[in-house]
Amino acid sequence: MGRYIGPVCRLCRREGVKLMLKGDRCESAKCPMERQWRSSPPGMHSWRRSKGSNYGIRLREKQKVKRYYGLYEKQFKRYFERALHAHGNTGETLLHLLERRLDNVVWKLGFAPSHRSARAAIVHGHITVNGRKVDRPSFEVEQGYSIGVRDTETSKKYVMALLGDSPPPVQSWLERDDTKLEGRVIALPTRESVQIPVEEQLIVEMCSR
Repeated sequence: MGRYIGPVCRLCRREGVKLMLKGDRCESAKCPMERQWRSSPPGMHSWRRSKGSNYGIRLREKQKVKRYYGLYEKQFKRYFERALHAHGNTGETLLHLLERRLDNVVWKLGFAPSHRSARAAIVHGHITVNGRKVDRPSFEVEQGYSIGVRDTETSKKYVMALLGDSPPPVQSWLERDDTKLEGRVIALPTRESVQIPVEEQLIVEMCSR
């Protein structure tokens, strides 16, 4: 399976929104999206581009979600198939499934500065779920699950360096114990938990063709 190894800031510029791919840097003045001369889509003739077609608009919404959660096309299709056959609104169900990925929860708990760093921490065995080591970033958490840092000096130093003196706040469906380096899923995520602007209905329209 291939992986993207190019400049990630280019992805944010292409989608026209901050995808938080570089952690704290995305919140600083160094982010290209904060600079007027670099916040336009990449490419030599970006200023000449016309308004997108109906297909292009729907494609951009899909690509935005894929890049935010770090998914490949085959992975995204599997999530959409699950959402399609589930009860309720397909678009909201899709986002709920993606929000429950372990790498997303680790990032939102503040144990990693970005989705990419969260995936690396999980694959390298720094993260536990209900006391057991889990090395799959796509692991799906449930309400009541406990997500912690492995009880080793290396893992604790790694996460403590990321948390720093002022740990970031967590969303209402999560809680974090900074002394134990442990988080808990106290409720399932809602539509408001998604931190990027996305019109999920456009994704459903495109993928349902």
